[in-house]
Amino acid sequence: MPYNGGARNKHILWALRSMDEMKKRLQVMKFGGTSVGDASCIARAAKIIVDASKEWRCVAVVSAMSGVTNRLIEAANHARAGNAAGAMGILETLRKQHETALSSLIPQEKEREVIGRKLDDVLAEGRRLCEGTALLRELTPRTLDAVSSLGERLSAPLLAAAVRDAGAAGEAVEATELIVTDAFHGGAEPQMERTRGKAQGRLCPLLEKGIVPLVTGFIGATPEGQLTTLGRGGSDFSATILGAALDAHEVIIWTDVDGVLTADPRLVPEARTIPEISYREAAELAYFGAKVLHPKTLNPVVQAAIPVWIRNSFAPDRPGTKITPQGRSIGGGVKALTAIRDVTLISVGGPGIVGLPDVVGRTFSTTAEVRANVLLISQSSSQNDICFIVASGDAQRTVQALRKEFAHDLAHHNVEHITMDPHIAIVAVVGENMRGIPGIAGKTFSALGRDGVNLIAIAQGSSESNISFVIEEKAVKQALITTHREFGLNAAN
Repeated sequence: MPYNGGARNKHILWALRSMDEMKKRLQVMKFGGTSVGDASCIARAAKIIVDASKEWRCVAVVSAMSGVTNRLIEAANHARAGNAAGAMGILETLRKQHETALSSLIPQEKEREVIGRKLDDVLAEGRRLCEGTALLRELTPRTLDAVSSLGERLSAPLLAAAVRDAGAAGEAVEATELIVTDAFHGGAEPQMERTRGKAQGRLCPLLEKGIVPLVTGFIGATPEGQLTTLGRGGSDFSATILGAALDAHEVIIWTDVDGVLTADPRLVPEARTIPEISYREAAELAYFGAKVLHPKTLNPVVQAAIPVWIRNSFAPDRPGTKITPQGRSIGGGVKALTAIRDVTLISVGGPGIVGLPDVVGRTFSTTAEVRANVLLISQSSSQNDICFIVASGDAQRTVQALRKEFAHDLAHHNVEHITMDPHIAIVAVVGENMRGIPGIAGKTFSALGRDGVNLIAIAQGSSESNISFVIEEKAVKQALITTHREFGLNAAN
């Protein structure tokens, strides 16, 4: 057999390069909708990825372009109403938007044609789904997942092409090949062991070759391969799921803000970026409405203590916020404030419920059955009323389910009312070190009283890392400004 020295040397070089890649630490990064909002944003994200890939093995998770998921849901709702033309009009607008981005990003005609065909295939699937929905006038959760997932499936090939054009190897990968979930459409939960096996099997060979996988965020699939979504904003969750599955050294959430802030800067102009916070603090803030993180984001990385960064893709030189197991104290106990506005107070009550067996259990088992997320609970000591707060999107079906559960009791006036009030908001005061500092609740409520903010309900968890209170929605801005000033958060560093 003739000696093929060139082939042997090529194999040795590939093996050495593969070993070098495996020595690099692994970084999973996620780019939100505004970070891939148009061609210039996608090019900026590609540069961030290419720069990082010189020092790290990188996996990037990609959201849909800003506003696209909302338009897709709008198209699905047009189809449900039988308005196929309206749905097709939206899909045509999205086709033009993505083709415009592709033309700006990729100068090579052959590459544009290849990516263009991928985009056409995704949009053709969207048209078929909307046509079927319009014909039946029925939009199932499974179909809504399929339609709303199209945005990520359109943006991942664009970012992969931009990464290649910027000088690194990139390959778009569908998360249906990686993330295994249960079958709850619209808010699926990951099955981590199965996900670990599939993610490592699919992505590690790419990483060994120095290829950056560009993964569709927000999406998973059941063990049988049926597409699911992780809930709105779920691309953050996708990134930490993959970070945990691949034993990453860190996860970076690239977004359009400088990090986690002491309050919403649109309501509190003096809000400041927090350099480092704990998992618990970040989870409390996410749970209570801070838009910087999906509420479930940190769940996968806690056990492995993987740090998560929040950084600004429009200002990548700024350090952002680092989320770690312990965080870092800034003094004063209170670290940040957040508010949830799109919530509804549901009340189940009447004097008759005092002697009614298991009212609390029936109330919350019914709420759980409709998968409504309960944000805050309050019950009077007389047990005449049970009040709790859910997202406004869950309120109507929750009340309907409760009225069905308590139909007999309502008919006999054992339960007098099941009502809802959508004109309220929750404000949460958050800080890991609040436990060791006396008087925080007193300072909070005294300051609010001085500024005329009326409290409807109060709750404090046994962890004492947050104090939550319910107020009228119109008082949110005043409550945040008052509390931010009271605890000197404008001076945080």
